[in-house]
This record gives sequence, C-alpha cells and structure tokens, in this order.
Amino acid sequence: MTLYFIGLGLWDEKDISVKGLEVVRRCDYVYLDHYTSFLNCDIKDLERVYGKEIKLANRDLVEKKAEAIIERAKVSKVAFLVVGDPFAATTHIDLMLRARKEDVKIKIVHNASILSAIGFLGLELYKYGKVTSIPFENKNIKTPYEVYLNNKEKELHTLFLLDLDLENKKFMTVNDGVKFLIDCGLEKDTLCVGVGGVGSDEPEIKIGKAKEIIKRVFVKYPQCFIIPSNMHFMEEEVLGLWK
Repeated sequence: MTLYFIGLGLWDEKDISVKGLEVVRRCDYVYLDHYTSFLNCDIKDLERVYGKEIKLANRDLVEKKAEAIIERAKVSKVAFLVVGDPFAATTHIDLMLRARKEDVKIKIVHNASILSAIGFLGLELYKYGKVTSIPFENKNIKTPYEVYLNNKEKELHTLFLLDLDLENKKFMTVNDGVKFLIDCGLEKDTLCVGVGGVGSDEPEIKIGKAKEIIKRVFVKYPQCFIIPSNMHFMEEEVLGLWK
C-alpha cells in the first residue's frame, strides 16, 4: 500500500498540518520517531488529537528492524511521524530508500524544521554554512569545531544542533555545547546566539560572548545555538531585537 512520512512541526500536537492530520487519520498504523527529536507534549495528547494509537519508534526499530514497518506498509497504510520535517535526518532517508526497494509506495507531507524556523532570528538563511551536531560522547571529537572554522573562513553562519537521548531523558544544553567548543579552541569572546524552544510562542533567546553564554540559564528544550559570521546591518538590527 503506502508509507507516509509526515512532519509534525516543532513544538506540540497542534503543529501538524491539516493535510498531515487528514493522512494520519486515514492510516492503519502510526509510528512516531522517538530519537531524533521530540515534541513538548505527551504521546497521549497526540493520540487524542490525531485519533489514532501511536507506536514509539526508537533508533533500534528504525535502523535495525525497519522491515517491521516496511512489511506493514506493503499491505496497509502506514504513517511515520517525524518531529520537524521528515527528511531533516538522514536516518529517515535510509528508511525511505529501503521501502522503495521493496516496491512500497512513498508519500511525503512536509512541515517546518529547525533548518527553516531558525530564520526568525534575522540571520539570513542563505548565509548559513554546513550545519553540525555536537554529541554527548565527544572526547577527541573535533568535527563540530572544524565545521565552524570552515564556515567562518567562508564568512558563513554556523548552526549547532545538540544531542539528546529520549529514552534516558538527557538533553545537551547550549552551555554544554559552547563549553565543548571553547575546549576545542573557540575564542571566549566569540559572539554566540543560544536558542531554546523554537516553535513555541515564546522561544528562549540569549545572545552574548561565548564566556557569557556558558553561564546563562536555558530552560526550554530542545536547544541549539548559532555562531554568526560577518553580518549585514539588517541582520544586526533584527538580531538586536532579541537582546
């Protein structure tokens, strides 16, 4: 039959699109990605609004036992729900490819992701360089810092995504991420923009030097941060609204 990849947006059960909601309600089985990100609501809130029972899909199910999802999609309508946009994470591209190889029909319903929503800060999206993630297990890891240096050389902004572990309810903070970069060699006077709760009515935004940001308190999750490159005067003006 069909495997639907449906984006849920960034904050809660109400961020799903009308089209996405209509598709979910027509599906026989509904899975929710439960490791790349999360919504700030309980799964029961999703089930109440969507009118469907939802099965949590952890990393093991999606990456190692995906045939369970694909086999169901061969004979029924299956929804695979993803926080943000379905294909912001490469893991979901892999699931799509595996399903296509099994001749399963694929349909996609897009939604907002951090890669587009971060534009609200005022930094121009086309001036962002490569996006990078900072993992919990980062001893001897240099890639995020190297990505930043490469972007800086090209005068591009850098967006840092922060690790999370939903099963153990662990979330990396902006403070942890910036401190990691300082340990890698980031100058402590580097301007940083820390963000929590993108997609909420009142996202948490703190702007300052790296040495200042690591002392600030962030309470909303998920979190990320940006190190801006050279800014156009309009970018500086809009970013200044959040100070």
